[in-house]
Amino acid sequence: MAVNTILLDFAVDKDTVADRHKRELALMNIESALNEFVRNTTKKDFIEMPGGFLQVLTADRGTFITVRGFVQGLISINVEYFREENEPPLFNYEEGRLLESSVQCALRSHRCKMFPPIRRGARFDVYLTSSDERLLEYDIDEVLFEEKSPYQKVQIVHSKSFGNLLLLDDLQNLSEKDLVYTETLMQRGKENYRDKEIVILGGGDGALLWELLKEQPKFVTMLELDKVVMDACKKYMRSACGNCLDNYNGANYEIIVGDCVKVLDNYIKEGRKFDYVFGDLTDLPISPTPQGEIWDFIRLILKNSLKVLKPDGKYMTHANGASNPDSLVMFEHEFKKLQPPVCFTQDRAFVPSFMEDWVFYQVSFQK
Repeated sequence: MAVNTILLDFAVDKDTVADRHKRELALMNIESALNEFVRNTTKKDFIEMPGGFLQVLTADRGTFITVRGFVQGLISINVEYFREENEPPLFNYEEGRLLESSVQCALRSHRCKMFPPIRRGARFDVYLTSSDERLLEYDIDEVLFEEKSPYQKVQIVHSKSFGNLLLLDDLQNLSEKDLVYTETLMQRGKENYRDKEIVILGGGDGALLWELLKEQPKFVTMLELDKVVMDACKKYMRSACGNCLDNYNGANYEIIVGDCVKVLDNYIKEGRKFDYVFGDLTDLPISPTPQGEIWDFIRLILKNSLKVLKPDGKYMTHANGASNPDSLVMFEHEFKKLQPPVCFTQDRAFVPSFMEDWVFYQVSFQK
């Protein structure tokens, strides 16, 4: 059950909104068109304002309809009603198209659009966002796990298209169909991990650890803060993480539950060096400048990761969506400020559950 919101937009001549007689005719035609599909449509309130007008109507099934006119030449219609789980929609897709066509004809609109119903307040949320904050609708049909850890909201949901999908604070993190994410992060086929010493910062879903172990490294240490994430993934994301989260110690790996910043500090004091350091932590923030707590954290991780790299070692990390070039430029500027100087390369891949290209970086010391 959920509130269904249907949105229709119509581009019209400015006089249709600004001229009182044309406006009254337009509203009468809209009400007439609505009455063909929504029973007992009744006017409730009309508000005129400098920027246009607002007309409120009600109808059967507790339906609220708002008609908003903008002096710039736009009329929007929002239809909202509550729909029980097994209850039929107020009008189906074909009827919606007929309503759109009927209103377009009545308004003589030269451009119109009807959006599929947005379902709010449902048993589980099917809406996530892209990296540049576009709305994405997923075919989620079940919530398998949900718990608020001391650090974040952890969910694993099932998607018909992507299988099980890990969400952290309502952001898509990894699905069972996202092997390309892990393979691009680790540059599979381009890097040789055999007999190498590796540390993973974060990586609680276990996917990176699982894929690295297939490359026969000497030893992999994973530093993950949130045990709740690992517990959820070892049960519901086994196609991605295999059995590597079942035990925190293996023949050639160890998982340390704790703050990676503190562990890195200890490694620096001990003089530990690694062939590879993976930053599988937070994404780049979307911000006008590289300022704030998350950027400070990113700078700290970059600086301290270099301190535990061998001279020929590499720092590998993900960044953000390719649709956020400003953030990527700011991130690259941080690389250019590092000492000793580094060089970096960039790769990208379309990640299925993200529904967009994602950008990854490989950083090494200048020769």
